[in-house]
Order: sequence, then C-alpha cells, then structure tokens
Amino acid sequence: MASYTFITTWIVDAPRADVWRAIYDIERWPEWWRGVRKVQQLEEGDAAGIGALYRHEWRSVIPYPVRFDARITRIEPLDLIEADAHGELAGVGRWRFFGERETTITYEWNVRTTQRWMNLAAPFARPIFRWNHNVVMHQGGVGLAHLLGAQLLAVT
Repeated sequence: MASYTFITTWIVDAPRADVWRAIYDIERWPEWWRGVRKVQQLEEGDAAGIGALYRHEWRSVIPYPVRFDARITRIEPLDLIEADAHGELAGVGRWRFFGERETTITYEWNVRTTQRWMNLAAPFARPIFRWNHNVVMHQGGVGLAHLLGAQLLAVT
C-alpha cells in the first residue's frame, strides 16, 4: 500500500464555534464543499457523535470517485474531531481548531491507498494525487468561508 500524509491549514475570518459546527455537521458537507459528492450516516454514535460511521464519496479533478467509510473516534468540542477511515482509503483524519473570532483549522490526513491500481500508480502518480488532494482542500476552504459569509484568509 502507498502511504500519504497531507496537512492542510485554513484560516477563516469567522468565529470558531461557527466553523466547528460546519465541520461537525458532516452530512451537510456536500452542500458547500465542492468535491464531496455524498456523505451518508450509516451508524449513530453516542451523544457527542463518537462512534458514528459515515460513508463518503469524493470526486475532484481526477475523474474517479473515491469511496471510504469513516468512524468518529474522538471529539473534543470546539477543538478536535478525529476519525478512522476504511475502504479505498484507510487511515486517520484529524481536524483541529484554533482561535476565537478568526479561526485556524488544520486537517491532517494520514492515509493509505487500498486499491491495486492506486498502489501500482503511486510511484509516478504521487504528485498528481497530492495535487488533487490540495485542489479538494482548497475548494473546501472556499466553500466553508462562503457558507459562513466569511473571508478565507489563507489556505496552505
């Protein structure tokens, strides 16, 4: 399996509580995040959402939909959301939130590809996969800012 680590930072001119709610409401991502085709809750979690299982389908510039399930494993309200992914991608995703009126959000995605073709293509496609991930994350930052009526101050 090919492994990847992606770290994205968004800085949004919006209150942390509003940003948190938008990210926490995973099933609504397709409404504002271009590239997220579908998110469906398969299992409910506890009162905070820990244990909830979501099926994701993403598609960006590469004309291939990526599907995986993600189970919420850790939540620290207004600070952190963490999930384990299984499917065409497997690994751990971690959202962190900083600031109050201007919010910095980091997303760390430590993932492995599980599809044979992705693993065979990895030696030459790795830069393309990285570029595609960056496009999707940029679209997410733009969509989040638009949703909140805020300005996206930075994406890295």
